[in-house]
Amino acid sequence: MTRILNKQELHNLAMNIVGEELEKKGFEFIAINSQIGKHPQFVCIDKSNQRYFVLVKAVGYPDNPNNYDVIWMESFKKHAAQHNAKIFYAGVGLRNAEDPNKPILFNQEYVLEYAGLQTITLSLN
Repeated sequence: MTRILNKQELHNLAMNIVGEELEKKGFEFIAINSQIGKHPQFVCIDKSNQRYFVLVKAVGYPDNPNNYDVIWMESFKKHAAQHNAKIFYAGVGLRNAEDPNKPILFNQEYVLEYAGLQTITLSLN
């Protein structure tokens, strides 16, 4: 049976992709929040104990996964600075492999557009 993935399932797929990258890069997870709209999704530390807030966003076709809400990010930068944390943004583009205008289906192939973790500078604009 095929069914359309809902927004939470697409978000979880994006989080799995980003989580695997963080693991490969040697980050240690402090907290994980998979709820849509709750930020950050990952709180982790590197080998020097630097804290990172990782923002994950699943983006459907035709939107650009590398774009984020700049105004909202300014307020989040303040939050990160208060916690002595650096920020990574991870936009994960997902689309149906057969037809980009159709939704992604459960257990069906999809196309991934992911440029990796983007470092967000904490200096306020």
